[in-house]
Amino acid sequence: MRESRLIFDRVWKKFHRGEIHDSLRDLIPAMARKLTGRAPSKAELQSGDFWAVRDLSFEVGPGQTLGIIGPNGSGKSTTLKLLTRIYEPSRGHCSITGRVGALIEVSAGFHGDLTGRENVFLQGAIMGMRSKDITRKFDEIVEFSGISDFIDTQVKRYSSGMNARLGFSIAAHLEPDVLIIDEVLAVGDMSFQERAFGRIRELAQSGIPVVMVSHQLDRIAELCTDVIVLNRGEVMARGTPSDAISAYVQQHDAGRAAIVSDLISFDPVEIVSDMPVRSGETFDVRISGRVMEPMGETIEPLAIRVRSLRTGGIVYSSGSRRLSLDLGQPGPFDVHVTLQANLPAGSYMVEVGAQDMLKRKDFATAPSVMVRVSEGIGFKGSVQLNADMKVLSRSGASAH
Repeated sequence: MRESRLIFDRVWKKFHRGEIHDSLRDLIPAMARKLTGRAPSKAELQSGDFWAVRDLSFEVGPGQTLGIIGPNGSGKSTTLKLLTRIYEPSRGHCSITGRVGALIEVSAGFHGDLTGRENVFLQGAIMGMRSKDITRKFDEIVEFSGISDFIDTQVKRYSSGMNARLGFSIAAHLEPDVLIIDEVLAVGDMSFQERAFGRIRELAQSGIPVVMVSHQLDRIAELCTDVIVLNRGEVMARGTPSDAISAYVQQHDAGRAAIVSDLISFDPVEIVSDMPVRSGETFDVRISGRVMEPMGETIEPLAIRVRSLRTGGIVYSSGSRRLSLDLGQPGPFDVHVTLQANLPAGSYMVEVGAQDMLKRKDFATAPSVMVRVSEGIGFKGSVQLNADMKVLSRSGASAH
């Protein structure tokens, strides 16, 4: 059997805005151009066309997981639909070797008048599973979905969450040779999301080629071996999860890396500790630069923030003035910051800048850097409190 692999070779895909011909005035000239052989080729842009994907190439082999990230409308889902042959390329070539498992719009093929049980067999057949394989996997699929009490109820009676859970459970138990994932890590409630991610992790670590689209950047950082950043169909950055996510956050966050000022300049920020850092332990950041002009009391010369890549929210912020460090006078500075990662495992960005405290806005910034936090002392929640338990006494326990 040939080795499973995904290949995207200089692929372009165009779409048309609005109706192709919305009047006789448009239709008649178009027909005339076609009859005279002067119509634009399929690979050329016509009036109203735009490129959703431009000259995109990648190859994913066994044991590799490619993440694709970018803002809405950047071409991520179009790329996956080209891979699954929902769309055909306008230019270039794409191919997949092996049986494909696609976690894309997981409940889209359900028939509302059929029960959950009947839809398991219908969806399995659509996805290429044999009847005996569906029967063998049926109990596992239903148990994973968590809706066993409703499996013989018509799907039209299901909530959207129940639909998504059952659809994911079917698709995630295909045992594919190749896996394609499109933003399905937010299905169901929090408990099911963790189980879903665990199942995807198992599949990704089983040695099969995986392509994954998600806005949950910490999940991308954990699972992927390589990441592409798309913007308007073009590759804006590519590399390790850390490098690509950092480039995406900088691009997305109003050009943080490009904000310069005549008052202060920053050198690239350095994480000088080994990564990942265990939850609850400390890591060190080095920040250097130069103050060119004296700064008043309304200016924070060195503001530092830590942003969660899972939620996009700021989990910590402070600054040189709050920490009683005087950086407001002209001259170079070299600052060492120690932070304690009292955080859940995940990916975080360290952002540094100079801030106008009255406007609450940065007027100069350094490029952001990413920090990975791994599991430490087990806990749930948003803050690591480093609990320490001691047994003082136990009633009824026998002494030895």
